[in-house]
Amino acid sequence: MKPDQPDSSQSGAPLFTQGQEDHTAPTLDSQQAAAQIVRGQIDSLFEQQTPISVPGSTIENVNPYARTHEEHTTPQAEQWKQYHTAWQTYYQKYYEGYYTHHLQQALKPQTSTVAQSQTGIFSTQSPEQTTDTETLNKDEALFDLRQKLLGKVKASAAKVRKSRHFVPITAALIVILIFAFLQYNQLLIANVMAYVSPGNIDPQNIVIDPSTTVAVTPDPKLIIPKINVDVPVAYDIGNDYASQMAAMAKGVAWFGVPGASSHPGEIGNTVIAGHSSNDLLEQGDYKFIFAQLDKLEAGDTIYANYHSIRYTYVVTGKTVVSPTNVAALIYPTTKPVMTLLTCTPVGTAKNRLLVTAEQVSPDPSTSAPAPASSTSNSEATVIPGTEPTLLEKLFGGK
Repeated sequence: MKPDQPDSSQSGAPLFTQGQEDHTAPTLDSQQAAAQIVRGQIDSLFEQQTPISVPGSTIENVNPYARTHEEHTTPQAEQWKQYHTAWQTYYQKYYEGYYTHHLQQALKPQTSTVAQSQTGIFSTQSPEQTTDTETLNKDEALFDLRQKLLGKVKASAAKVRKSRHFVPITAALIVILIFAFLQYNQLLIANVMAYVSPGNIDPQNIVIDPSTTVAVTPDPKLIIPKINVDVPVAYDIGNDYASQMAAMAKGVAWFGVPGASSHPGEIGNTVIAGHSSNDLLEQGDYKFIFAQLDKLEAGDTIYANYHSIRYTYVVTGKTVVSPTNVAALIYPTTKPVMTLLTCTPVGTAKNRLLVTAEQVSPDPSTSAPAPASSTSNSEATVIPGTEPTLLEKLFGGK
């Protein structure tokens, strides 16, 4: 070979002789020679790489980067299956460990010191710290539960308030409550008044010696110190319902029937009726004057001022009868007696309470007999009770 020609077997040899420069276009032989040199350099680089293997794969360990000018063999279907199976197993185990670790961290928060190392993060936790952490977790869980429930209640309440059905329902409930109060107010208030004194007793009406003569005004009155009653009495009125209700609006009413039409100081039965309850819408200041009448017992004292004379009576007994049992007021007697009557149970007109008492002063033996007849003593079939409620008046009840 001549010295001025390039040696193609030597990599990187100059293509021109020393001291010469070729300014003409390269020939085909020189281009192929340059390409062969580059191929040789690339092949030498890849031949230095170490073969790799896929974990779990049975594919022959060959260098995938080895480059030859021969055609490579196409991988078989079974080889691709093994290849993908191996990588799927690898990623499954990787993510399984990853999520298991983070789940344990969430369930058991680390409260101890953390030490960093090349292999990862390590922590230690004592049994006492674990107990405190569990207790804290329970408290936090209960707090969160309460907050969630409270939030739901508030949200539901807000939703109900904004609901178009809320206003009509509320209005309906208010109307129902108003009607209930109008119908049953006397029942509610009467039971309260049964434990509250109806008025103030005048100190002069507290009598120590019933036989003592006391100057009184000509205004007829009924005085019961035990239940703090001091009320005007309307005598000689009709025993019909309207007359009785009108009289009881101003105090208590004399209820005279044939056989029981006496007055204080006369032999026979003097019957006095009063309200234990009545509708609040009715007129009068004595709607609950006899609310405590059932507290009277045998031996208690009752005073009746009549024609400027004070008559003293002592309670002998009490009984409950039906409103139509007018005959319970009529019985033969040789003494001047008094019967106080009112509705019972308190707040209703279901029955009538009768409290009987005998005159002890002035001397009952000097009492005059009752009048044989009276124009106001017409036949009565019902003992007076209470006024009908507003609803009963509206719907025809009585």
